[in-house]
Amino acid sequence: MAVITIDGKCLTVPDNKNILQCALDNGIYIPHLCHHKDLNPLGSCRLCIVEVEGREGVTPSCMLEAEDGMVVHTKTPEVERLRILALELLLTGHPEDCSTCPKYGNCELQQLIQYVGPKTGRMKMRTKGFKTQEENPLIIHDMNRCVLCGRCVRACNELRGVKVLQYQKKDMETYVGTVHDRLLKDADCRFCQACVEVCPTGTIRDKLADANKKKEDVVVPCRHACPAHTDIPRYIRYVKEGKYDEAAAVIREKLPIPKSLGYICTHACELECKRKELGEPMSIRNIKRYAAEHDSGSLWKGKGKQLPDTGKKVCVVGGGPCGLSAAYYLRKQGHAVTIKEELPTAGGMMAYGIPAYRLPRDIIAEEVQLIEEQGVRIETGTKVEKPVELLKEYDAVLMAIGGHNGVRLPMEGSSLPGVILNADFLRNASMGKETGMGERIIVLGGGNVAFDCARTAKRLGAKEIHLACLEAREVMTADDEEILQAQEEGIFVHPAQTFERITGEEHVTGVDFMNVESFTFDENRRAIIQKEEGSEHHIDGDTVIFAVGQRPDITPEAGLELGRANSIAVKDMEKDKSTSVEGIFAAGDAIYGTKSVVMAVESGREAASQIDRYLGGDGDISEVLAPVETANSYIGECKGFAYLERKEPLVDAPEERSDNFRLYDHGICEQDICAEAGRCLQCDLRLQISAPSLWGDFTKATGGAEE
Repeated sequence: MAVITIDGKCLTVPDNKNILQCALDNGIYIPHLCHHKDLNPLGSCRLCIVEVEGREGVTPSCMLEAEDGMVVHTKTPEVERLRILALELLLTGHPEDCSTCPKYGNCELQQLIQYVGPKTGRMKMRTKGFKTQEENPLIIHDMNRCVLCGRCVRACNELRGVKVLQYQKKDMETYVGTVHDRLLKDADCRFCQACVEVCPTGTIRDKLADANKKKEDVVVPCRHACPAHTDIPRYIRYVKEGKYDEAAAVIREKLPIPKSLGYICTHACELECKRKELGEPMSIRNIKRYAAEHDSGSLWKGKGKQLPDTGKKVCVVGGGPCGLSAAYYLRKQGHAVTIKEELPTAGGMMAYGIPAYRLPRDIIAEEVQLIEEQGVRIETGTKVEKPVELLKEYDAVLMAIGGHNGVRLPMEGSSLPGVILNADFLRNASMGKETGMGERIIVLGGGNVAFDCARTAKRLGAKEIHLACLEAREVMTADDEEILQAQEEGIFVHPAQTFERITGEEHVTGVDFMNVESFTFDENRRAIIQKEEGSEHHIDGDTVIFAVGQRPDITPEAGLELGRANSIAVKDMEKDKSTSVEGIFAAGDAIYGTKSVVMAVESGREAASQIDRYLGGDGDISEVLAPVETANSYIGECKGFAYLERKEPLVDAPEERSDNFRLYDHGICEQDICAEAGRCLQCDLRLQISAPSLWGDFTKATGGAEE
């Protein structure tokens, strides 16, 4: 350690650490531009110059190593004169109008101008004349704003090891770019955006910036889009390294049923994945599935959180993904938990709504067993009609009953024999019971449940199947893979159709339709449909399946206040899931309608936290299962990175899958999984980069004392 003095302040600092960083770490601001805490010093901007007693002239403090007894002055008249000159020289090639800059108000150079106070009028300004490069995905590059601090070059070459950005020269003007001025994707850029993060001006900036979101949500959109906020880049990195136990442990920190979700998660994360700007998004769900299937459990089995028993008892009504998740975390908080499930087995709509060809029943059974092994008691075949009475035995009750009643549209012919509701049809099919369907099926609806109905009917032997919905093809709510695979199996899909009437007198004979020209909602969420004149047409059929939504199976006699669409009313969907009855909470599809399994899991987690606080706990259901490590920021070069193609799962041919309920999607194979994980941009590494040391931050910290 060395004892030094900076501006009269005595400091004890590590030997050989540069003076600039020593000062900044101890609350002493020295202006700087080319310096960044995470990058090797360059000393080119000359703004951080200081004088050292006993030495002639000035020295860049970023290049000056601390020595015992050193006395440093940062604000002498000569230092300030030369600092102003250095900044004036930098500004000769920088646009004058800050207010037009997209980084206005968040620019390091702007703060330096305010601090140093240059008089740019005495310098001859020049215009560089570079064309702003906006052709690259994710990144805008405007060299007219560059001050050649070199941060981006060092971040690309030294911090990341990608080595794409270099100093170039054109018409006597030095600039930062790629060799031969190729587009970043053609120069093997990894699009980690470290260059964006370290740029002190608006030279290199994000294309996808959003001032209305937190920075980390914009930088890592997949994690933000996941309802459970699973640390997706982290577990993808582990999969790439072949560390499947670690990857699964990361997933299990937020999701207690990772295997099931690996098969049927709606993967909202993929819709936001930045990789899609280069081509196809990451196959996140399949990577999750691979990790869960190759997990030995060494990092979480018997090693997770389990608090001592509290003596409190909780009853969870409903054994679907929401109820199972809530019960799991409540048990970990030390409470005694009993699940009461009406159907013969736990699993909810995963077991009785999602067909077995998508989610094998042994996967559900395995994950339910793990929740039971945690200490949760599950009582099946038990229907709860009056949850208020449960409070006589339990300290808290959670209603996680899902939405098991299908919706019958109030249209002509909707009560004819041959009209079936989606939930009834899928449940009977899952249980091996008679479904009541005929040979020619018309499914009304365009979501994943509608396609589950259509594809299940195909496997049960229907000869002709049509699926129609109001939405146009590009905005249908079903996953694209569901739509395409259904069409491969011979199912006719009719988007942009109105349901005029179901025809027939004693039994369904078909449905009359009209084409939709436009379909929107007004401010009250009422549908506004513009029909195409003269487009009436008819499709013959002997069975109509309504697949236009589901509602909770509950009546006012249950004693709880009900809301829209027969939902259970709660005080706040996210923050307060308490119902109209003290001690009774509700979560999942029962409060917000049919959504997704992963949303139900997160809703169950939120309910568990709130119920734990209600019972006297701290509500902290978080746990650490995976090793706490800092990811290696040096990602290195990868030839053709932008053009790496998405690895697709192995899927049985239509003729092999459409007449049975065997699993048909076998996931990504062992030979491809590392390559797919290697396509990840590792956006989260950007959050590891240190924030800049700004003058404004020092004035706040010192109450305005720094000048």
